[in-house]
Amino acid sequence: MKISLFYEFALPRPWVADDERLLFQDGLDEVEAADKAGFSTVWLTEHHFLEEYCHSTAPEMFLAAASQRTKDIRLGFGIMHMPPNINHPARAAERIATLDLISNGRVEFGTGESSSVGELGGFNIDPADKRGQWDEALQVAIRCMMEEPFSGFKGEHIEMPARNVVPKPLQKPHPPVWVACTRPSSVQMAAQKGLGALSFAYTGPEALGERVRGYYQEFEDAAAPSIPQMNPNILAIGGDLSMMVAPTDEQAIERLGIGGGFFSFGIMHYYMTGQHTPGRTKVWETYASEVANDPTLAYGPGRGAIGSPDTVREFLRSYEASGVDEIILLLNPRSHEATMESIELMGKHVLPEFIERDEQAVKAKAARLEPVLAKAEARRVPWAIPEFDESYAFGGLPTGRGGTYTANEVPEAMAEMAEGQAQAAERAGDAN
Repeated sequence: MKISLFYEFALPRPWVADDERLLFQDGLDEVEAADKAGFSTVWLTEHHFLEEYCHSTAPEMFLAAASQRTKDIRLGFGIMHMPPNINHPARAAERIATLDLISNGRVEFGTGESSSVGELGGFNIDPADKRGQWDEALQVAIRCMMEEPFSGFKGEHIEMPARNVVPKPLQKPHPPVWVACTRPSSVQMAAQKGLGALSFAYTGPEALGERVRGYYQEFEDAAAPSIPQMNPNILAIGGDLSMMVAPTDEQAIERLGIGGGFFSFGIMHYYMTGQHTPGRTKVWETYASEVANDPTLAYGPGRGAIGSPDTVREFLRSYEASGVDEIILLLNPRSHEATMESIELMGKHVLPEFIERDEQAVKAKAARLEPVLAKAEARRVPWAIPEFDESYAFGGLPTGRGGTYTANEVPEAMAEMAEGQAQAAERAGDAN
């Protein structure tokens, strides 16, 4: 089992002027340390307008910076929102490819639909359309990474003419593709499409084991991929997967404070039960008040990788026994110094045995899945890709509103530049 880290970049109020800068600078220090410690991947979510709960609104920017301070750790989008009002698929392809190049091929392309009222409403997306938008956008983004040129697409939600999208990613034919899975049916869908499952798991390792077995059984029985490169993997993330490691259990619990439960509370607030006034609602204050009434909302031992190295090792072994391929651990808000020590202790006392076993497990899994992937390949449902029209070309001045509007700023600027060059030549002639 691979062990990775997950960032929401939660930033509870009250805020001071330098908080957001320090949030990202501390995160970069942590990812650099995690790379040296041997963590597999750093995963960043992408959310918008979910203040306090998540300030990771431009994960590609942070991951690009992290790529220059690390060597081995993989860089995961967990996830990139695919509705085109949020991320046009051509722009998604450009950003993924650029990051893949500057990181020397370390990108994991996690995808999703978006689910919160704040985000869907903020970008004017009808919730009834989000699955269809994800499906079309995923096809367009992957094709843009591969085709030279992309030959165009016309669907229900997206229409794009032929363009050669550059650059292309280092990983061929494209980086590994994942999809966020919040319920068992979406895990099943991931397997059917040959995608990696970013699975939310809130019910412990035993139930996760059933989900893992169901994913691989569905993959074997029904996978009919359309993406060029299948990604048969399932990982687990969830509210009971916080990380706080210290020399003793007591120190870990003290350092965790009440922050370990904020991830789950934030989901409830923004996705289900909360009413939010932008810039006014105090999410952390509400959370702290509820914890005061019900301390079980704040996680402790048994509710995450929390405790001494020995305690955390045993906790992680229980998840490894579920058969999951990767587990990603949440980091506590406003806990930089404690997080840095947690990462160091994990690297020295916990990760080595898991890394060694994972290397062996990956080899055994590859052999086990070889016939499964062959069966899936035989069921492949290829995309209907239009042939590129070799006579197609674009150029000239942009026009709009039935030809009544022409964007003249470039020819006007060129004329001004030509006039300047002529005047300069005239002055040079006078000087001679």
